[in-house]
Amino acid sequence: MVNHKLSKEELTCWSDWQQHRDPEAGEYLVEQYLPLVDYVIQRFMISLPKTVEKDDVRSYAYEGLLDALSKFNIERDLKFETYASWRIKGAIIDGLRSSDWLPRSVRDKVKKIEKAYLLLEQQNSTSVSDEDVSSYLGITKAELNKTVSEAALSTMISMDDENFEEQGRLGNYHVDSPERHLSEQMTKESLVRAIERLPEKEKITVSLCYFEEMKLTEIAEILSVSVSRVSQLHSKAMLRLHASILSVHDNY
Repeated sequence: MVNHKLSKEELTCWSDWQQHRDPEAGEYLVEQYLPLVDYVIQRFMISLPKTVEKDDVRSYAYEGLLDALSKFNIERDLKFETYASWRIKGAIIDGLRSSDWLPRSVRDKVKKIEKAYLLLEQQNSTSVSDEDVSSYLGITKAELNKTVSEAALSTMISMDDENFEEQGRLGNYHVDSPERHLSEQMTKESLVRAIERLPEKEKITVSLCYFEEMKLTEIAEILSVSVSRVSQLHSKAMLRLHASILSVHDNY
């Protein structure tokens, strides 16, 4: 089934590209969908630490777009933007993972913090404070915040990676089964509950970032805090939400 929402020019270019690998058609499609690269990168930049080069991320994303153009089948009943977004995310995730930018010592600390959030919030049936978590782990609040900031991108990548796997990473557009459907449904329900339990400012940050698609500077203005504070709120929210997802997978 051909996607008839495309313009006649786009359909012609897709046909020329897929049937003959026409260079001009390929260049046209790259230019047409390049804004997708910027859109996906923006989702990652909110938690990008200084140790990661933005140019590297852009390079990974561009490779993902080219990979999507190479593998997409216009005859499928699927928007290219949807497919390409997953491919671009996957390319960034693979690139960052292969560069091994986060020290193992930090990754180990993150796992302990995630488990602490999960355990304490299950015990209290509500969100817990930084003081609660740092006291439980025997570290200072400053140490907690430093680790959370360093590992923010790692947590987001892990969440995106799990969602990407759900979509069928080897190129299957739909990998459906009762077990996968149940697991996906449980994850969504758990996330909804976890978002509801977030402290107010973290909840607002997540909502404005992912549902309203606002930039850090815009969220900072709404909350009347600094951009770095918004980034910190986002990082802590991601840790809490990731811990919630892990608990679903562990119990499934």
